[in-house]
Amino acid sequence: MAKVAVLDDWQGIARESADWSPLEAKADVLFFADAFADEDAAADALAGFDIILTMRERTPFPASLIARLPHLGMIGITGKANASLDVAACAARGIIVSNTESRGPGGASATAELALGLLIASARGIAVGDAAIRQGRFQHGVPVGETLAGRVLGIIGLGRLGRMMAAYGRALGMTVLAWSQNLTPEAAAQAGVTYAAKDHLLAEADAVSLHLVLSDRTRGIIGAADIARMKPRAIFINTSRAGLVDQPALLAAVQAGRIRAALDVFAHEPLAADDPWRQAPNTVLTPHIGYGVAETWADFYPQSVENALAFLDGTPIRVITA
Repeated sequence: MAKVAVLDDWQGIARESADWSPLEAKADVLFFADAFADEDAAADALAGFDIILTMRERTPFPASLIARLPHLGMIGITGKANASLDVAACAARGIIVSNTESRGPGGASATAELALGLLIASARGIAVGDAAIRQGRFQHGVPVGETLAGRVLGIIGLGRLGRMMAAYGRALGMTVLAWSQNLTPEAAAQAGVTYAAKDHLLAEADAVSLHLVLSDRTRGIIGAADIARMKPRAIFINTSRAGLVDQPALLAAVQAGRIRAALDVFAHEPLAADDPWRQAPNTVLTPHIGYGVAETWADFYPQSVENALAFLDGTPIRVITA
């Protein structure tokens, strides 16, 4: 009987998000709730599986790991692409890669809504206030917040998510500036915002929200000099990818109290117990839940089951190539 691994089910939501019984009738299905410590641990745990169903980019699959999985015939990914999967290495081994897609607005809307939530939570000290009440205090030690109306929101990356966040900013009465490598003043105006050069945006914005895809072109696009240009106590929001930002520079600025950070993404996930972000002041942190809503899982997991069944039937679907 074939063996199927369902990886990185951190919230234990996979089983209830799809009907697994048709697949379980044809294969042994094992759910992994925890992340692997390293590549060796992943190789040891997965060496006997024929199908691996992954969740986004939580477990990297470089060529070195793929080479250590002798029984692997198919990898299922959630989303259209997975930057941490070596698709060429799969093709060289004859391993099928099948993807999934969001059929509704769930993933994009969910991430943009979380960015809005992080903005408000940071501006009003919501997390600190919640902790104070649970610790038996009240307003003592809770920072005085500020209103967002009349302030400036900078959007870096005016794609679908960036435009959603810009609309939220306008609804709050904020002035919205936007920049990306390809953005023009005309395209910005069509989206109802004002184009600004990156340096100007960073210097003027009271809050900066990052909405870019991580690629060779965008990796490290927010460097130490960019962070240094930000206003004192400005809020930096990242629901995209940590690799877009110089992480040591961002951490240093936050620890020094120069700026605040509201983050859903980190360089190493899950965060290690001793990761300095866990103790960083002036932050609101969430555990990479931007896209992780019920509507997203209701798209991803049923399609993952369909992909695995189709592979076992000899007629793979949603196949992607290098």
